[in-house]
Amino acid sequence: QVQFVESGGGLVQPGGSLRLSCAASGRFLSGSAMGWYRQAPGKQRELVATITSGRMTVYTDSVKGRFTISRDNVKNTVYLQMNSLKPEDTAVYYCNVNPPIRTSWGQGTLVTVSE
Repeated sequence: QVQFVESGGGLVQPGGSLRLSCAASGRFLSGSAMGWYRQAPGKQRELVATITSGRMTVYTDSVKGRFTISRDNVKNTVYLQMNSLKPEDTAVYYCNVNPPIRTSWGQGTLVTVSE
């Protein structure tokens, strides 16, 4: 059973940056596409960014040009660099494989963008 532990969230002002990390355990994920997801208050969880095993990346339109997903297969870790943050980026951020394993969602890390 693969498990994910997300970290790096916090409170940041609009225009600021954060770098999220996701450490996976229980399975090596070098051959899997990985995704960062987020769930804002009162909304459904959405896929924000994907990185394939071949390191191709895909982003939802609202974060293109601002977020960068990357992976370190040696460390079994995925990252999300978030720049030019906006209040609408406020959410709990999760990582999982893409498509996600329903039973492997972690606790997530809260990102709050506010003055």
